[in-house]
Amino acid sequence: MLTTLYWSAGVTAGFMLLGAALLHLLPRLGRAGRAWSESVCRAPGLDGVITYFTVLPWLIGGMGLGWIGVVGALIGQVASVMVWTVLHEAMNPRAWRGPRIVKSLNKAVGRWRNHAAVWWTALAVPVFWVVRMAQLAVYPPLTWLVRLPRYNDAEWVNVSRHKFKGLVGHDLIWCLYCDWMTGVWSLGAEMLRNVESFWCPIRFDSAKKCENCRIDFPDIDGGWVSADADIAEAARLVETKYPPGGSGGVGPERSNPWFGHPARLTVDGRPPESGAGA
Repeated sequence: MLTTLYWSAGVTAGFMLLGAALLHLLPRLGRAGRAWSESVCRAPGLDGVITYFTVLPWLIGGMGLGWIGVVGALIGQVASVMVWTVLHEAMNPRAWRGPRIVKSLNKAVGRWRNHAAVWWTALAVPVFWVVRMAQLAVYPPLTWLVRLPRYNDAEWVNVSRHKFKGLVGHDLIWCLYCDWMTGVWSLGAEMLRNVESFWCPIRFDSAKKCENCRIDFPDIDGGWVSADADIAEAARLVETKYPPGGSGGVGPERSNPWFGHPARLTVDGRPPESGAGA
């Protein structure tokens, strides 16, 4: 059993480090390499990279070796992050010795607390991955079934913090994690705004819940009917915001977005983009 565990961990770590090396190498392979590098920094290319480094080792390990393969893959992933961190910081000694986020946080809360906490956040990686898969599999059919607005996922799901000057090693890997997950979560929230306003534009009975949710769901204060209204008022609101018939919807794509969506805003009757210079 231990031999299998070590083998799984070693193979996983090797492939993780090989993948990281290829990502570092791509921008140095001329114009084509730079183009490939840019393409894997945004969806859909980034989706493949994230899957390779996170979920794929668990799936392969589990299918091939059972639970011991999954545990080995996890160990290999953690080990590869640690090895990559040391190597990357060693290759950037000036940045490593200078001011760094990790140094400031270590002073603020203590080294072990800081490192334990940031590694603890890695437990959420599968959650964000599942959210991203739902964005790819669940939301698109809604854009043609009920004309919810389409999105260019790459404008949300992308990473760029590797370009930030002085961000190396420990700081870089965790900032890239935040970079990715923030985009995924924000795109999911945007999609949910459409879903919630389309199917149930009714304020919550709890004033505190309304206050807490209105940042992510602006329509709470921008049009949803009161919790003490009746279904007739809710139905009238839906008919107003989403006109019946095949010609319903707003914007150039005739979509059915949430109430505060930019597609509903016009300048002299035209979309903001076309009227901005008028």
